[in-house]
Amino acid sequence: MAAIPRFWGCRRTWAAPYSADVTGTLAPRIRDEIHRLGGGGMTWVDFGAAVADVLATAIPFHAWCCHTVDPGTILFTGSVNRNVGCSGSWLAHHEYVIEDVNKWSFLARSGRIAGATSIDTHGELSRSIRHRSQENHGFGDELRVSLVADGIYWGAAAFLRRADEPWFTEGEVRTLAMLAPVIATGLRRAMLARPISPYVGGPVDHGPGVVVFDEHGEPESISGAAERWIGELVEEPPPSSPSESKTVQAIAARARAITPGTDPLELAARARVRTRSGAWLLLYGTRLSGGTGDRTAVIIHPATPQDVAPVIALSYGLTDRECQVAVQCVQGRVTKEIARALTMSPYTVQDHLKSIFDKTGVRSRGELVGQIFLDHYATHWEAPAGPTPGLLVRSISPDEP
Repeated sequence: MAAIPRFWGCRRTWAAPYSADVTGTLAPRIRDEIHRLGGGGMTWVDFGAAVADVLATAIPFHAWCCHTVDPGTILFTGSVNRNVGCSGSWLAHHEYVIEDVNKWSFLARSGRIAGATSIDTHGELSRSIRHRSQENHGFGDELRVSLVADGIYWGAAAFLRRADEPWFTEGEVRTLAMLAPVIATGLRRAMLARPISPYVGGPVDHGPGVVVFDEHGEPESISGAAERWIGELVEEPPPSSPSESKTVQAIAARARAITPGTDPLELAARARVRTRSGAWLLLYGTRLSGGTGDRTAVIIHPATPQDVAPVIALSYGLTDRECQVAVQCVQGRVTKEIARALTMSPYTVQDHLKSIFDKTGVRSRGELVGQIFLDHYATHWEAPAGPTPGLLVRSISPDEP
């Protein structure tokens, strides 16, 4: 990924702020309130709305949006917009294709976490392509934050003010950056909360679906199964058409951007997505050969336990090693087999299991696999017999490309 322009320079000081630096005053109370919300068992949509209400008491804004991401590929998996609307193609283009200030992936990888357009363009908002595209809708400054917990990127949020309102201050940016870890921790747990729309009459399996895009990224065709699966994604408001799904568009944009031959296993353009009913899907993008033009397809089908287990394990705050042990448990391996596979002693495996049980609130491997993992695997398709390449879940590092 090419470097993103920073527009270094002195910071603007002439716009009257909404409030003073709240880092040392309201921030601790807000942090405690967000921490309490994170333990309330809310869905991530309700959690995001509640956090926005709390933040607004210290950092006023007119509109906001929140997106969950797959921590392995940093592609969108769900979205909520309030008082601001954008198409899936617009969002994917501005986050995964073009370069601009304060892209969420940059904020996460750089360690900056939060940034305001006014500050990072040296007071010239029009330097941001994203701002120029929103200007006609009456929006002014934008405050963005990447939600990173324990080095893992879980989500992104943005808060916007109207064009006639004061810009965000450096103090407000610092406050949001300080609050980001507790928001991220609550978000990752909320992603495993009760389904937004529980199954009625048992799980539904629509079968694999496909969406095909032409060389310009315009939708060319879509299957009925894809339309039905997309209707179950958590996107509020829903897309104007199924092919405008923010999740689908993000995967398609990534697939088009990958240089041919650099990702032979096609792992980069994938996302594990939990639907409203609690089922987990795997969406992946691929280039199509033959015919005319450089066409791309996004395939949608139920995920396997091997796909989902790493995300669920990390959502409970497990360490990398604990995640590896947990995934081995999901695969049905006993202590000696786990020790041999991970090159550790059986006693170390037992220590990891004890920590895993404490963090997930279970008492046995059976509960771990049944209540924690298989409860999130609603379709119960048979897992592949042999080893399969999984989706990596990597820490966000400033040194990553």
